[in-house]
Amino acid sequence: MATYVGYNTINQIKKHRLTDTELVKRDFLNNLNIRQGEIPGRPEVGTDIWNYVFDPNTQDTQRKIRNELQRLIDSEPRMTLEDINLSAKGHLVLIEMGVRISPNVDQETIEILFDERNSLARLLDRQS
Repeated sequence: MATYVGYNTINQIKKHRLTDTELVKRDFLNNLNIRQGEIPGRPEVGTDIWNYVFDPNTQDTQRKIRNELQRLIDSEPRMTLEDINLSAKGHLVLIEMGVRISPNVDQETIEILFDERNSLARLLDRQS
């Protein structure tokens, strides 16, 4: 039986119901695609990561991105951050995060691709 149940219409044709890990990932991704302060009356929702993600790949920029990801995960009680790896190429930034998503106990890797051209963050699915 699912611990978390929610709905998603993004890239879904018929099945809109998400549960557990898939729901937590979608909620986290939604948070990454909302710029902080963009939702009226909810200034805490979203992220400032878009201010840093396509800056020159310096240690300071990487620190700011890591801090922002940590802040987002700290605000998500269903996730725990284990590690982060960043890489940039052209108009793309790839973030690989080792996370634990409750109720699971195993660590898994989430890969998020930031695309400057489309101003969009998306999850990569390496299993297909």
